[in-house]
Amino acid sequence: MFQRQTPTPTPPLLVMRGIDKSFGGSPALRGAEFTLGRGEVHALIGQNGAGKSTLIKVLTGYHRRDAGLVEFDGQPFEVHSPHAAQAAGISTIYQEINLVGLRSVAENICLGREPRRFGLLDWRAMHAEARRLLGRFSIDVDVRRPLGSLPTATQQMVAIARAIGFKAKLVIMDEPTSSLDDREVEVLFDVIRQIRADGVSVVFVSHKLDELYAVCDRVTIMRDGTTVRSGPMSEIGKLELVATMLGRELTAVARQGATAFGAKAAHAAGEVLAVDQLAAGPRVRDVSLAVGAGEIVGMAGLLGAGRTETVRVVFGADPAAGGSMRYGGQPFRPTEPADAIARGIGFCTEDRKIEGIVPELSVRENLTLALLPHLTKAGIVDEAEQRRIVERFIQRLGVKCQSPEQPIRELSGGNQQKVLLARWLCMNPKLLILDEPTRGIDVGAKAEIQALIGELAKDGLAVLMVSSEVEEIIEGSDRAYVLRDGQTVAELTGQDLNETELLAAMAHGAHDSREYGHG
Repeated sequence: MFQRQTPTPTPPLLVMRGIDKSFGGSPALRGAEFTLGRGEVHALIGQNGAGKSTLIKVLTGYHRRDAGLVEFDGQPFEVHSPHAAQAAGISTIYQEINLVGLRSVAENICLGREPRRFGLLDWRAMHAEARRLLGRFSIDVDVRRPLGSLPTATQQMVAIARAIGFKAKLVIMDEPTSSLDDREVEVLFDVIRQIRADGVSVVFVSHKLDELYAVCDRVTIMRDGTTVRSGPMSEIGKLELVATMLGRELTAVARQGATAFGAKAAHAAGEVLAVDQLAAGPRVRDVSLAVGAGEIVGMAGLLGAGRTETVRVVFGADPAAGGSMRYGGQPFRPTEPADAIARGIGFCTEDRKIEGIVPELSVRENLTLALLPHLTKAGIVDEAEQRRIVERFIQRLGVKCQSPEQPIRELSGGNQQKVLLARWLCMNPKLLILDEPTRGIDVGAKAEIQALIGELAKDGLAVLMVSSEVEEIIEGSDRAYVLRDGQTVAELTGQDLNETELLAAMAHGAHDSREYGHG
């Protein structure tokens, strides 16, 4: 009798198991797993700090893993440089274009694999190869032009063409559409489908959920350095995808508060800030919001939604390109942070180590940095007044330090954050902007800071709070705006400010019954 043979499963192209990686004792990856099929487009997603970039850098030889196994094309795999990874068949396209602007398009595409004739560069072959690869993107440019003279989107396409030109078995695309318009995105997706049909695998990193469903076969979700889910893209809905990224049960409704915020304000005591259809750069396209005195207004959204970019414009750190703002009932368009500070606006940045603290300066110097012009007369600082202010705010906020002269870099993350809060509070602000105020600090300090924010609002301070934590937005905000792809897509308040509505708006945009309009 004839017996049908069961086809042998095709072995995966890439297997990463139990990957650990730490930096300075802090784990970035903890037993991370990733499996990629041959001829597969695989989404790799997660919030900022989830471990996506570190996993890619371990694979491509930028970082050496501390533990774990990597197999590529059926063989144990370990390289010690991105160049070696490229030679082994792995090409990476980074969000930041890392090509040579002064060299021609053709030179950039063929860099490292230049065709030669009689030992000399074969310019004719190089130009023909560049035209052929760019032709797949329907791009017709003079390949002899310097790359830096072309628009950013075209430069991104050149970077992609270069990666494909290496005849890679695996192409890693890290936010490849960040500088492309809708037509260029569709062209890119067509190329991805072409190379998938040729048997090339693609790892696609993007925060734009619609793109994942348009082009990816499977998805791996990371959170806090670990792999939390992997499976077919078609089997995971958008809401479920967002909930998994954030570590939340979709239908969970907390019976007890998960944060230390106080009671919500009954009503705002007057408009402090109003933003209408704000536009700035590629990440802020149409943002509207309002904040009243004594009110905590939350800003929610996935990574890349435009939250940080929006508050930077409000603070004058980046210029506005369109829309309008009112502050205290008056037209407001700051051209630099000093303008916002002079009007009574404080801003605790998302990255306190890079943009917040000055590591080598003392607690005293960091705390009074913004106040310093007010403490100085004829170029001399009133040190007695400075000490009084510092001691008062160290006591008020419960900053744990050996003395005001201790370098701030020696403090814990939570105490550093308290010093940054004190820096603005000593200015008696009317509006305090907080970008991820409790990120990267321990549970105890987190509760103290949340309670403090609640107390400040109760005393009449207007607070605009950006947070990636669902509980922080729901329990800490009187109202919340949801941003998606640079636009305000929902305003939630009262009973509508709950997990289901918030996640729905983050995943899909405006919720069915909560359409956000500008009036």
